[in-house]
Amino acid sequence: MKRHLILIGLPGSGKTAAGKMLAEKLQAPFVDIDAVIARKEGKPVLMIFAEQGENAFRAMEQREVAAALDGEVAVIAPGGGWAAQPGVMEAARGRAFIVYLKARAETATKRAAPEGNRPTLLGEDPLGRMRTLLHDREGAYKLAHATVETDRLTAEQVTAELVRLAQMQAGW
Repeated sequence: MKRHLILIGLPGSGKTAAGKMLAEKLQAPFVDIDAVIARKEGKPVLMIFAEQGENAFRAMEQREVAAALDGEVAVIAPGGGWAAQPGVMEAARGRAFIVYLKARAETATKRAAPEGNRPTLLGEDPLGRMRTLLHDREGAYKLAHATVETDRLTAEQVTAELVRLAQMQAGW
């Protein structure tokens, strides 16, 4: 039986890039949770963080991931902080195959920087902030069913590994 695939990891770890490619290869829907929230709220995630705060955003994120899990089997990419919210990983594990896209803080910072819309990386010292995020979230990320080290891989290579995992362990 096919299970949802949830991609977790730091901002810049490849959740969106590899997630879109994975969904295309598997002929499955791709659910970018940040994009869903931005569309529903009518404003970018950065503005939601600024106006309503991280707690409000995380509540929206949890609702949207739950809604995605109730829908058609899909590739789901929540924001980097979703996995660190209490109880979400445990709740999702039975309904989805969760893959941690692991990247060093330096790699994730380089990849995330061009977008400039990552609320958790704004301000001085984005690398220092990314290191803090990794330190704070690593325990939750390690609850994933599988880990793909993305530092030295292209998006295509990450996708190939994700397809393999989906076929071998998630019923695809």
